[in-house]
Amino acid sequence: MARTGRPKAELVLSDEERAQLVRWSRRAKSSQALALRSKIVLACADGLDNKSVAAKLNCVPATVGKWRRRFVTRSGQGAASSSSPTNAWTPPRSRSCGTP
Repeated sequence: MARTGRPKAELVLSDEERAQLVRWSRRAKSSQALALRSKIVLACADGLDNKSVAAKLNCVPATVGKWRRRFVTRSGQGAASSSSPTNAWTPPRSRSCGTP
């Protein structure tokens, strides 16, 4: 019996995109969040469904769906760019002792 439900967007990677995602997922200096997003996109591109990717990477299926969708809609920029406000955070400037 065929599965019903919302169809997933097809995720196809170019050689350059795949190489960049592999670098991000393996690089020691990458943030853990970026590495996870890269692994999610790579697994989705290999044809796995969201539940399988989530089980493989120990995260929830909603996270997999979010990054699959973002990568497809942003055509390759989804893994590196996030709309979360924490990415916009900049460290405070140091102040001298006498000024507030």
